[in-house]
Amino acid sequence: MSYGRVRGVYLPRLADAAASSMATYGIPLLVLSTTNSSSLTGAAFMLAWAPRLCTFSLAGMAVDRFGPARVFRLAASARALVGGLAVPALAMADDRTASSLVMLLAACAGCLTQFSFIAAESVGAMASRDAGDGAHRVQSVLLGIDQAAALVGPAAGGLLLQWGGSSGMLLVISAMSLLSAAIAPGSRQSPPQPPEATGPAARGWRTGWSTLRALPTLAWLVAGLALSNLALGLLEAATPVIVVQELGQSSASVGLVWSCAAVASLLAVATSRVAIDRWGLTRVGRCAALVAIVPCFLIAHADSYPAYLILAALFLAGDSVLAVVLRTLRSHLIPAEVFGSTLSVTVLILLVPYPLAGVLMAVVEPGAIRTVITICAALQCLGLLSAFTLGTRPRPRHGKHRR
Repeated sequence: MSYGRVRGVYLPRLADAAASSMATYGIPLLVLSTTNSSSLTGAAFMLAWAPRLCTFSLAGMAVDRFGPARVFRLAASARALVGGLAVPALAMADDRTASSLVMLLAACAGCLTQFSFIAAESVGAMASRDAGDGAHRVQSVLLGIDQAAALVGPAAGGLLLQWGGSSGMLLVISAMSLLSAAIAPGSRQSPPQPPEATGPAARGWRTGWSTLRALPTLAWLVAGLALSNLALGLLEAATPVIVVQELGQSSASVGLVWSCAAVASLLAVATSRVAIDRWGLTRVGRCAALVAIVPCFLIAHADSYPAYLILAALFLAGDSVLAVVLRTLRSHLIPAEVFGSTLSVTVLILLVPYPLAGVLMAVVEPGAIRTVITICAALQCLGLLSAFTLGTRPRPRHGKHRR
């Protein structure tokens, strides 16, 4: 059966993104309510993300071998099953056992979320290729869905935990996961399977790396955005310190910064569709890089809360448009038969800077935070400048990768 783009791509992605966001941010809240331990809460958050870094290769190879639709349905169904089984298990467990169970739940949910994410991205790439010149429109809608879920998911998880307890939150996560699996279309024809897909995990990594190296435009952009993510990660980690301790605002003001940034990002993503239609992907990407670079430098010198809030919103808006550019290029340039493996490598490169930013925040003295932000802004500038100069330099057309 043939489905339209809304029914076949956007609605399953929306349900899965909502379930993933609630699981990622709601389960650490569940740990806090169960154990009253901030250290265990942080450990649960780490366990929700650590499996994602460890399962990229497996998720990518599974998508290449079995097809993204099948992997998506299985991962979403498994997350629904895990969440549903956790409800009676937590109800019957004592305090010590419950703590262990929610930590295990965090790890399982993180692993399954990675599989569903890689599969959903692959489905989105297939829709982008089908859209031809309108690929950026598809990717802007998908990014808007992810950002809306990231904005609503944590708040929804917190409210469900407060008013419905752990059972209410887990049942909603399971229901959303089951819904995404139920409404997802059946498996499309799987892409031709490369010989590497049947080998060990190392072959999946080699396939992804070799494909990325053969696509210099994409490789330079991924490298530039990785350096931009280092600045963004440091900014996310440093904002509570800067806003509360240096600017004298309340903790609620920290949340307002990111809420305004999320709204600015959604508006920027919606506007990017029209801008790319008119001026092209490269020009819009260069403007977005400038919008991200300048506020990042200025944030280190912001001495008032309104200035800090506006600059953070501008930074996130530029970063979101760059994400649209990346996703569009990725869907066009990566061959379908190795998309999962190559996507896994690119996402890993983009996520690694976040824990590095946490390490920087942990070892730097509070008085030197703004200096480190300036250094990261300089690295971001070099990375994005290289991406839109070296990465877009014309190359001889030979071989099968001509872009």
